Amino acid sequence: MERVICLLIGYLFGLIQTSYIYGRLQGIDIREYGSGNAGTTNALRTLGKKAGLITLLGDAVKCILAVVTVSLIYGSIHPEYILLLRLYAAAGTILGHNFPVYLRFRGGKGIAATAGLLISYDLRVAVTALIVFIIVFLTTHYVSLGSMLVYAVFLIGTVILGQTGQFHMAQNYLWEMYAVAAFLTVLAIYRHRANIMRLVKGNENKTYISGKKKKE
Repeated sequence: MERVICLLIGYLFGLIQTSYIYGRLQGIDIREYGSGNAGTTNALRTLGKKAGLITLLGDAVKCILAVVTVSLIYGSIHPEYILLLRLYAAAGTILGHNFPVYLRFRGGKGIAATAGLLISYDLRVAVTALIVFIIVFLTTHYVSLGSMLVYAVFLIGTVILGQTGQFHMAQNYLWEMYAVAAFLTVLAIYRHRANIMRLVKGNENKTYISGKKKKE
């Protein structure tokens, strides 16, 4: 039951669609522009750097708040597997972000929310994932590729830290953590399926923070 509650708590936080709300304040539905995605990259490309930054921070913070809420509720009750419950809360946030019921399940891809997951999950994994993303982004300018590799780092890092005793949890809880991490990784890849096809064909959109644009 605790797991379901954590998922629901996360889902409710995930319904706070930062880019959609920001776009509505500007008089548009962000999902009707650019890639049609209610996320950071589309906000950046469609509404500019300020919108991109606000979306990134907003979506990351909502995941952190969901995790903090679960920690406050269950931290003293289930300290032996609180990290697992926090992961469920983060997963719920990503599901709420990707599939918001009030927007007919048309949300984002959950990458900015994943940044919040990593920050509240394990700083070693978060720093490694950030380094990988920055290197990939600066060398290719493909946000999608960097985002998927972040999930690879997340999944691999979770297994390595878990199996080396860094999480201090029983093996049955660790297996469950790996399953949740694997589910989120597969979900991220699924949400990026169109990007993967464009990467294969060599016509994926590139993003330039400096505002520099090139014909793709």
